[in-house]
Amino acid sequence: MLYAIIEASGKQLWIEPGFFYDLNRIEANPGDSIFFERVLLVKNNEEILVGNPCLSRVKVEATVLRHLRAKKVLVYKMKPKKGTRLKQGHRQDLTRIMINSIHINNKVVTK
Repeated sequence: MLYAIIEASGKQLWIEPGFFYDLNRIEANPGDSIFFERVLLVKNNEEILVGNPCLSRVKVEATVLRHLRAKKVLVYKMKPKKGTRLKQGHRQDLTRIMINSIHINNKVVTK
């Protein structure tokens, strides 16, 4: 089993090649290839590489599929006995990426 834990968009994600993930919006066009260099851990079959905090010679290649928006989250604020009520909605901008491969020491490793 091949997987990696990366840090992207302020989150740590468990990723595997061939799957897609939604991240906070990344400034890239659909179809662009991007690399994540903040890789914290890689497991390649029985070999486990752990960074301190990041692995220096490991990169993850991904392709931007599209930009989208998350489901609406309602925020409701109320002050009792004051008659103040405020209802707002928020939709986060997201980018959907497809993980293509993991590069270890400039060698491409896929499933």
